[in-house]
Amino acid sequence: MTISGFTMVRNATKLYYPIKQAISSILPLVDEFVVALGDCDPDDETLKEIQSIGSDKIRIIHTVWDLEKYPRGMEHAHQTDIAKAACTGDWLFYLQSDEVVHEEDLPRIRQRCEELLAEPEVEGILFKYRHFWGDYDHYITSHAWYANEIRIIRNQKDIHSWESAQSFRRIPEFDGVHYREKKGTFKLKVARVDAHIYHYGWVRPPHYMQKKRKAFATIHSGRDKAEEYFRREQEEFDFGNLSQLSVYRYTHPTVMEERIRLFNWADQLERRRSQNIVRHKHERLKYRLLTFVEQNFLGGRQIMSFKNYHLVSR
Repeated sequence: MTISGFTMVRNATKLYYPIKQAISSILPLVDEFVVALGDCDPDDETLKEIQSIGSDKIRIIHTVWDLEKYPRGMEHAHQTDIAKAACTGDWLFYLQSDEVVHEEDLPRIRQRCEELLAEPEVEGILFKYRHFWGDYDHYITSHAWYANEIRIIRNQKDIHSWESAQSFRRIPEFDGVHYREKKGTFKLKVARVDAHIYHYGWVRPPHYMQKKRKAFATIHSGRDKAEEYFRREQEEFDFGNLSQLSVYRYTHPTVMEERIRLFNWADQLERRRSQNIVRHKHERLKYRLLTFVEQNFLGGRQIMSFKNYHLVSR
């Protein structure tokens, strides 16, 4: 059995993505790691960051992003597919550039891949998620955030990244362009693994968080709309009241230790909004009520939420 890791990325260092930590976290597990590295800005050093890992398992494919051909975030999926197509493993382990795996989970992940290899019905493997918010001590437990997602898939040509690359679907005779098309696509049959993806996408200094949000809006809505929207926004992102979030009391992946030591924006997180306005999705009353029911009466099981997979018992 062989396992390939893969990801896509552009402007990681400029936007404070932990790309080095993401790749490094699963290098002991995979036989190769393929990176689709987009055309970064001149002031970005993502290539140097990846090269500093110093592993001969890593293979970099240099790409150019085309937001006109792939609007509404579909370039993310397109770039993901470029990296996927270059993988050679039996299983393909996808990590986004802000996702990290704990070293304690690697043996369980390998064992699960071995168990499921001879189960052709299983097309993918489903992970649990920890979404950190603001700093490394708080994470979101909310109906508003996805609790699980597919991160390992079989190496099959009909399986493609979907929409804005959050997940995967089987798309026979795919035209290679319309990643948001639902017609003619099929949800994957997946089995669970007892392992987490540590998602650090919302752990950035507030000014970096705004830069990332603006870059994301540009990819999804175009530069003009993004510029117009962020003219009305403040320069630093307001994470809100972290005291309402879950407190993380366990260890982070070892590869994150150096980055966690660089945490220096605690004083900025202490600022509160001048008005008591619920803004973030997980703060809205609707989602707070749903979360209360799920966590206190359903053992954390989400109800009435979209699931882009069919769970099978294996």
